[in-house]
Amino acid sequence: MLKIGSGYDIHRLVKGRRLVLGGVEIPSDKGLEGHSDADCLTHAMADAILGALGLSDIGHFFPNTDPKCKDMDSQEILKRASEEAQKQGYAVNNIDATVIAESPKIGPYIDAMKAALSKTLGIATEQIGLKATTNEGVDDIGQHKAIAAHAVCLLQK
Repeated sequence: MLKIGSGYDIHRLVKGRRLVLGGVEIPSDKGLEGHSDADCLTHAMADAILGALGLSDIGHFFPNTDPKCKDMDSQEILKRASEEAQKQGYAVNNIDATVIAESPKIGPYIDAMKAALSKTLGIATEQIGLKATTNEGVDDIGQHKAIAAHAVCLLQK
């Protein structure tokens, strides 16, 4: 049995925060604003897994009103989403994601992100597709004010 889910997340860029994407800290003068470490790529992947299971999004499981979630490492969120799949008898077959950012350039960090994400999910890096694109100067992403990510996940029983 196969199940597919999709996820999306976006966070504003702000000064005074570190930039974490896919579990990798990227040198930048701005980071993503959020209650956790605000790793929008990892959040989109976790939501894709939870969506495939027919469950609520990460905000339900890790609310921004819960002090225990403050500055939480998003790899823990992804790990717990994966564990929920395992409880239901599913494993991540593959996951594919796109990061949308004008800056910084994401390409040089893709291999490190895939390594971190594969470790968290307990799957091979070959099971993770990861791409980066810009928003061609359009909207807050295009104006260097935010970063977003889309993800699709295939679970297999």
